[in-house]
Amino acid sequence: MKTKIGVKIAGLVCCTFLAVSSVSAGNPLKDNKERQAVPVIPENVNNFIADRVSYKKERALQELATIHSIELKTALDEEAKLFPADELYGSNWENRFVDPFHGKKDLSFPDSCAIDCSTFTLPIAQFTKVTSKYGPRRRRMHKGIDLKVQTGDTIYAAFDGRVRIKSYERRGYGYYLVIRHPNGLETVYGHLSKFIVGVNDYVKAGQPIAYGGNTGRSTGSHLHFETRFLGQPINPAEIIDFENAVPHQDTYVFHNIKVRGRKTNMYTSSKDRLVYHRVKSGETLGKIAKMYGTTVNELCRLNGLKSTSTLRIGQAIRCSNGGGETVSVKSSSQAKSVAKAPTTKDNLNAASVSEPTNNESANQPVYHRIKQGDTLGAIAAKYGTSVNKLCQLNGITPKTILKLGRSLRCS
Repeated sequence: MKTKIGVKIAGLVCCTFLAVSSVSAGNPLKDNKERQAVPVIPENVNNFIADRVSYKKERALQELATIHSIELKTALDEEAKLFPADELYGSNWENRFVDPFHGKKDLSFPDSCAIDCSTFTLPIAQFTKVTSKYGPRRRRMHKGIDLKVQTGDTIYAAFDGRVRIKSYERRGYGYYLVIRHPNGLETVYGHLSKFIVGVNDYVKAGQPIAYGGNTGRSTGSHLHFETRFLGQPINPAEIIDFENAVPHQDTYVFHNIKVRGRKTNMYTSSKDRLVYHRVKSGETLGKIAKMYGTTVNELCRLNGLKSTSTLRIGQAIRCSNGGGETVSVKSSSQAKSVAKAPTTKDNLNAASVSEPTNNESANQPVYHRIKQGDTLGAIAAKYGTSVNKLCQLNGITPKTILKLGRSLRCS
């Protein structure tokens, strides 16, 4: 009985196994037909599809990168508005002193810095004249230039920036503003009559910020305008051609002036820099000459002094000759020969100066050899003349393109 049951069970298992095998194997004819029904894609078509997929992936990545770049630029622009030139000033933002580093010692300033001046806007509606230039004036240093305006005339921001100071100084600037710009400069607007903007306001170049006036230490209605870099005043005329209301160059590289190899924290944009020293108690011409690596005779020549002259405390002493490129000649024929001189690299970069001797006339014409970045406005300012006068002397127009190496008569 047990044997019969075992045989039945074994038979049942075998039948089940055979059924499963037949289902798994399927119909071989049917499988062959299905295999033949699958289309074969040519290799070139397959490569084309792969390239399309790759192109779409690259395009998607580029779009993401562009979006990220735009978002990053927007974020940086917003940061520049909130903290203009913070990488230079190191978060030195205070609302009391024009020099943001006032009272701080052991400061380390860069040797040079490239400044974007391309967005400059004249701070007054229309240029009339400069009533006082940058430099020493009545026992003190005039750290800006004075532009003629009438009380109530609108004053405009020279560059984009944020207002750092809005204040009043009875014996100095009167009502004044200080604006810090993302390019690293700070501009000062003095002797105002009324403010339009407030502290920490962000302003655009050409935006009205105040009205001109005659407040503070002022003898007439005008705008006192300063350009400063890291708190140090720079002659605005080195940066801006005010007569034509444009910067001399779109990008200026400011250099830290060094005296006897040491940084002075005074900056200039010109190789023809003028360095001044304010006399302190106990100083003599000999001591000042030694300090600036020059001679007493040179100091006397530059300042119209004698070696026995008494120095006043606070007096500004000019300590450099500016290193200008001028050529003094005796006649027009010599001028022509100078104009035809070959424009080699050496004679473009080197200064060529000839001082008149005792036998030469004091009214000799003075010529300037044009170098990279020169404009008629800059040359006129340098030689104390006007663009119209230069045009008359040289038979040119204000729109004439200046060629490197050409000599312009300046007097």
